[in-house]
Amino acid sequence: MIKTLTLSNFHSFADEAIIDFSLGKKPTPSGYDIQVGEGRYNKAIAAVGANGSGKTQFLKPLAFLNWFVTQSFLSSDPDADIPCEPHRLNTGQPSRFELEFCLNGRDFRYELEILDNAVVFEALFEKTSTQFSYLFKREKVEQGYRFRQKGFPFPKAQAERIRGNASVLGAAHSYDVLEAKPYIEFFERIVTNVVSSGRRPFEHSRVFQVAEHLYKQPALLEKVSKAMCQFDLGLASVVIREGIGRDDNGKEQTLYVPFGMHSTEQGEQFELPFFQESSGTQSAFVLLEPILRTLQQGGIAVIDELDNDLHPHLVPYLLEWFEYEHTNPHQAQLIFTCHTPEVLNLLQKHQVYLVEKRNQRSEAWRLDEMTGLRADDNLYAKYMAGALGATPEL
Repeated sequence: MIKTLTLSNFHSFADEAIIDFSLGKKPTPSGYDIQVGEGRYNKAIAAVGANGSGKTQFLKPLAFLNWFVTQSFLSSDPDADIPCEPHRLNTGQPSRFELEFCLNGRDFRYELEILDNAVVFEALFEKTSTQFSYLFKREKVEQGYRFRQKGFPFPKAQAERIRGNASVLGAAHSYDVLEAKPYIEFFERIVTNVVSSGRRPFEHSRVFQVAEHLYKQPALLEKVSKAMCQFDLGLASVVIREGIGRDDNGKEQTLYVPFGMHSTEQGEQFELPFFQESSGTQSAFVLLEPILRTLQQGGIAVIDELDNDLHPHLVPYLLEWFEYEHTNPHQAQLIFTCHTPEVLNLLQKHQVYLVEKRNQRSEAWRLDEMTGLRADDNLYAKYMAGALGATPEL
């Protein structure tokens, strides 16, 4: 579970910004609460703002940390750039990230600083009593890197040779350091439709990729099929069949093709391959798989433009999946952006961030940080009237 993420000098966020999942002591209990010790945390957070305000950039740090920790060591070339863009007015300053999270009942903090496509500082801390103690620290020095560890058995000489564009945590996992595995699994459960360039555009190849994943997980396929039928009145079920295709070089390869099963009130039935279904049905199929996977296994779904592929009436239904224990047994979390202001009628003020850009710098604030805003205020009406900010200037 994620508690807080602090970022600075990353894309349009020049100054420090915080994504805080904690509730504090004042909010009344709701179905979106996670109780951890004496603290309470949100299951769902929405980010709302005008086009170009920085909403997608607000989500990118989680997508970036997922990639950097789990993939940078194996997938990056030795001289490849790190897909971490500082603010254009702060290019000589490091980008910083600080993620506090709970894993197996213990609290941790992961810190990362990047400058000029190289790690300046990377560290993992565990909370002991009231303080955090480091498990490892990696710091850039004049001659390379200095590595220190306490309880994280990655050999010092090996760690100090890790190239500057890769994570030492990911490297330790690749070298079979068992102590690294739980943290890698935690970051792998950050599931997102955001990539370094922004929201991942819909591509037909994604339908094949999702279908292959679902074919190998029948329980998850059943959940996706049920959801698709609820969201699309024209479907009776979704099935996936193996087929044979050819790659760009003409070599045969196995394809996993989804089919929509249809039936009429008179009992007539027929099927269509998904590529003959509407683009909305295809994109909803691609969107629902990572969300339902997160609900099934736990973790956090980071979704940009949640309402882009769904009718606005379906958004409340999807949020309910995260609210109730029978649909969210592992207390999965969701953070998303949308352009549907009606979401302000569904969530409380401690669950909504507004994002705005001023003087080419993005800012984000949670509604419960605003003075004079009451818990029973009509957030939708105030936002639509321009009283909360973060609206287009027309």
